Amino acid sequence: QVQLVESGGGLVQAGGSLRLSCAASGRTLSNYAMGWFRQAPQKEREFVSAIARSGGNTYYADSVKGRFTISRDNAKNTVYLQMNSLKPEDTAVYYCAATPSLYKLSPTDFNAWGQGTQVTVSS
Repeated sequence: QVQLVESGGGLVQAGGSLRLSCAASGRTLSNYAMGWFRQAPQKEREFVSAIARSGGNTYYADSVKGRFTISRDNAKNTVYLQMNSLKPEDTAVYYCAATPSLYKLSPTDFNAWGQGTQVTVSS
């Protein structure tokens, strides 16, 4: 099982940027499609972005399209989420997740999760 550790969260003003990182260990990252999800207080965990194993295909929630960019460096076993033009509604705990096969962009299709990193966007 792959282990995932997120970093890069923090407090930022609206309009600012953050870059989240997800470092993988235990297994080779290139064997997994990767995703980012987020969960705000009293809300369900929601899909943010995903990237295929090779990095050739990327997927975004409509709410972040054009503002967030997912990327991966398989040599470094790391996945990134560049977040620009942040809004207060982006405030949430952000989770990195892995799946051997990207089928649906649903939390239930991902079987390895990090512990999450808090992102807070002030207005």
